[in-house]
Amino acid sequence: MTNIRRPYVRAGEETRRSALIDATLDLIAEGGPQAATVRAIALRAGVTPGLIRHYFATKEDLVAAAHGVLMAGLTEAAAARLDELPDDPLTRLAGFVAASVSPPVTDPRAVALWAASMHLVPRDPAMRAVHESTYLAFRDRLQRLIAAALAQAGRPADEARNLAIAGNALLDGLWIEAGALPDHFTADELKSIALGAFSRLLTLELPEV
Repeated sequence: MTNIRRPYVRAGEETRRSALIDATLDLIAEGGPQAATVRAIALRAGVTPGLIRHYFATKEDLVAAAHGVLMAGLTEAAAARLDELPDDPLTRLAGFVAASVSPPVTDPRAVALWAASMHLVPRDPAMRAVHESTYLAFRDRLQRLIAAALAQAGRPADEARNLAIAGNALLDGLWIEAGALPDHFTADELKSIALGAFSRLLTLELPEV
């Protein structure tokens, strides 16, 4: 595949940093982590290789930062509708669960990027730190929503942590399947499965949203 060099334009610090991250994600999506060389990233972002060092100490730090942006964006996409939902704990939890197994969260590219990067986690400290941070950000948000639903039902909040760990694993499994085999599921089907599974896990009836 021919590398496409973006035209050089003057840009602010955050714009340049974002361009480097976008270029890194594009290259990993196209050819795996090995395709994201310093030279290829610079060419794709329309900058000199030396400029990358201004923003990231190592290429590994850049790859880890790109992974962080990807995963944080998915968490925010799952939570995007929460402010639009009624101020009811069960409805808000149901909304978050449903969004977590629906587009754009289940974008096949996002799942492929996640899979391409995961083998770096055990041996790259920067990637491990980013993975831990983004995993906990999603799980902690889920735990707070579960705790609120439990409180409404008069149940102790100390159940929420274990339920969030199990619920996060459930959502991860559906997310991977939806992204890897998108033609095998409909959005409504996955939402229904996720909501039903959560209802059984929590022994609370989550509404359809």
